[in-house]
Amino acid sequence: TKVFADIRESIDEAHRDGTILDAVLADLPRFVVRDPELAPTLHKFRSAGKRLFLLTNSRWSYTDRMMTYLLGNSISEYPTWRHFFDVIVVAAEKPGFFQLRKPLMERDGDELRPATLQFEKGKVYQGGNLRDLERLLGVTGDRILYVGDHIYGDILRSKKESAWRTAMIIQEMEAEVLAHDACAQDYARLDELAELRDRLEDELRFHQARIKELTRAIQAAQSGKENGVSVSQLQNERVRLKRGLDRIRATLRDVERESGPLQQRISKRFHPYWGSLLKEGSEQSSFGDQVEEYACLYTSRVSNFLLYSPLQYFRSSRDLMPHEL
Repeated sequence: TKVFADIRESIDEAHRDGTILDAVLADLPRFVVRDPELAPTLHKFRSAGKRLFLLTNSRWSYTDRMMTYLLGNSISEYPTWRHFFDVIVVAAEKPGFFQLRKPLMERDGDELRPATLQFEKGKVYQGGNLRDLERLLGVTGDRILYVGDHIYGDILRSKKESAWRTAMIIQEMEAEVLAHDACAQDYARLDELAELRDRLEDELRFHQARIKELTRAIQAAQSGKENGVSVSQLQNERVRLKRGLDRIRATLRDVERESGPLQQRISKRFHPYWGSLLKEGSEQSSFGDQVEEYACLYTSRVSNFLLYSPLQYFRSSRDLMPHEL
């Protein structure tokens, strides 16, 4: 617990005093991947009549430098990065932005004044709250798709406090997909072993129950309570079942000996230390559970939407409960 607290305090302090931000701004190409498809993606949405907004916790000076690096001089129709967006909100203080009713301020150079909530494209706002942003945009609820990369500050809180649709950006997704595809044969073998284990465990329980029945029958025959029952036949049957039980247990041990290294090999294909980001063994990780629960969509980068029509309606596959598998 103390290690976590110390690391968290160090990270928070580095953000508060600008240590991290200054280091990033001093060498943007080293820390930030500039996606050449980002500007065309935003342009495609705007051309289809979509209204775009930027909602960030970063201060204006950092936001301006970062967005200029990402979008500046990318498309001639957009003189500056600000022209890509209808509404820009900085220093939003998420997740409080979704929960509290802090006032929305309008930036005029370095000056701040209370916002009038009368929409005017190109304005830069600071702080504020979810309801004021909806009024500025003129839309509410599931007509808004909010794209974020922080599971709690962006996705979980916005989903709990509003009816917004959410898209989670997970940078590791491309590596996860590649690793998953590389493990196809190992996954198939694990499924075979799981089916074999289930069948063997059923046989194990049957043999154990039958041996108990035979033991009771032998005891009854030996005490004279059962007439016409051959004790030797019952004993021979019990010996046969015990041998079968030993074979089943030996096969189960073989299954476990193969399954363990197989699972480790799969895990190391994702990451040598903690495996898949979204899975823990055959189950979802805590992070994977949150992504599935709160993100309507998830992908590795915003520019993946360039491959789809701006009018695309994404439908999830049918959820299956355990009894339907």
